[in-house]
Amino acid sequence: MFDQFTSSPSLWFTIPALVGTIFFIIRLGMALIGIDFVEGADGDGGFDADFGDDMIDVNSVDEGVDHAESSSVFKFISIQTITAFAMGFGWGGLIGLHTLSLEIVPSFVIGLATGLAFSWFIVWLFKLMYAMESSGNISIKDAYACEGVATSSVPGNNTGTGRVRITLRENQRAYAARTPGEPIKMGTPIRVTGVNQDNTLTVEAR
Repeated sequence: MFDQFTSSPSLWFTIPALVGTIFFIIRLGMALIGIDFVEGADGDGGFDADFGDDMIDVNSVDEGVDHAESSSVFKFISIQTITAFAMGFGWGGLIGLHTLSLEIVPSFVIGLATGLAFSWFIVWLFKLMYAMESSGNISIKDAYACEGVATSSVPGNNTGTGRVRITLRENQRAYAARTPGEPIKMGTPIRVTGVNQDNTLTVEAR
């Protein structure tokens, strides 16, 4: 039976099925325990400019969408979509090839259809989760003085952003954050000391 999955035509589906499934489970598990994977929140994963002097009073923060958080969420969705497609394509192709005893071409078509279906489901699921989490008219300014934990490292001296998860109105919320002091390691308890114009938080270790 093992030979069925390692034969030449099967490998086209076995490899993406295994890689996609393993990667999907790992990333989903990390999400459930509160570990963020997106470094920064500038939308491209690259350099974060220094806005160290841009901290403003929380009462003057513009109401509206937290663009930094939403961009990170949808970046996460896009990564999960790719892994879901690989997983669906692989298992769908294997079902077509071995369960339905089809040739490689129709199995490939089934794999594509299954992969697209998996991708659509993941996008729908995470958008639903994000919409539920974002309900309640919670503004980023409400994060002032809240406490939480760093879910990725936060560079020191306002040289970049990391990610923190705070308890806000009895809900867990994730935000991009920076610190003017020493670097903050992942897992360090933090306190929010300011809200910035670029929709990031200023935090300190506690």
